[in-house]
Amino acid sequence: MHATMPRTVRLDTPGLLHHIMIRGIERRKIFNDDKDRENIIERLSILLPETRTQCYAWSFLSNHAHFLFQSGPHGIAGLMRRLLTGYAVSYNKRHRRHGQLFQNRYKSVICQEDRYFQELVRYIHLNPLRAKIVTDLKELDRYSYCGHSALMGKKKRQWQNIEYVLGFFGKRIGEARKEYRSYVEKGIPMGRRPELVGGGLIRSLGGWDEVKKMRLAGQDRIKSDQRILGESDFVMDVLSEANENFSRKYRLKSRGINFEKVAERVSSLFDLEKDYITGRGRQRNRVRARDLLCYWCAIELRIPMADLSKRLDMTLAAVSYAVKRGEKIAKEAGCHLND
Repeated sequence: MHATMPRTVRLDTPGLLHHIMIRGIERRKIFNDDKDRENIIERLSILLPETRTQCYAWSFLSNHAHFLFQSGPHGIAGLMRRLLTGYAVSYNKRHRRHGQLFQNRYKSVICQEDRYFQELVRYIHLNPLRAKIVTDLKELDRYSYCGHSALMGKKKRQWQNIEYVLGFFGKRIGEARKEYRSYVEKGIPMGRRPELVGGGLIRSLGGWDEVKKMRLAGQDRIKSDQRILGESDFVMDVLSEANENFSRKYRLKSRGINFEKVAERVSSLFDLEKDYITGRGRQRNRVRARDLLCYWCAIELRIPMADLSKRLDMTLAAVSYAVKRGEKIAKEAGCHLND
């Protein structure tokens, strides 16, 4: 028997840059035609503004896709769950198929923005050319299913933040587009860039053997993690913040704070019965109390939204909206779960 590797915990601190890769199960197609591609684009146009996620780069290939996102205030997981679940359901219905469409987990690599941003935009946007979906850069300029065409002004994508990307290349839009295109062109001979998909620091130093030598020489600040692309200090900062989020969750749990305790706290604040808050109904006081309950459970206790959906008999989308409204209620009232 072979030992199975444990799953690494997903790092999902809000506001970080994520290089996301999704793949079809067993390398099968996830896009059969342009109608499929337009389907996921329509979902992005709704979900990105809703979740306050920034999209800087993206490209679709037949059996996988790449995205460069900056996560909104609630992290990246909620967006990806809604995007992939909704698309898989509609894809299966349209193509009369059953079962899983995507590999078990999308791959997410948190990236150090100041060091890797431009390289990642270029790498992601050159995917269709490397895959020979387009023959040259001129064809890529107009290719609909890659963010490069929006940066070149050939396609309009309201949900893609082109201003931020072009700002790296010049102050005037014409000049910036010209510089950006030249930068992309210089990346063509580089081919595939395995160092841009996680653990890049270790690779750039020459692999683990070199790192071990550096540690023996007293340079012990080298840190790597396949979920993170960045220099040592950045890697440590991300891991430290992620650990703080998990520590907070476990501190609350160690004090016996669970769903029931949160419901009791909300019940006390709103002077409403627990069963009334968790029951169905659209009365204003009930909705506001349920919103705060969802926010504290999802964000403070890290209870998966899918679990809250089942527990409260709500759709995933409704729970997601409730969490957003609950955050506003908590801030306006200045109330905290551990008060």
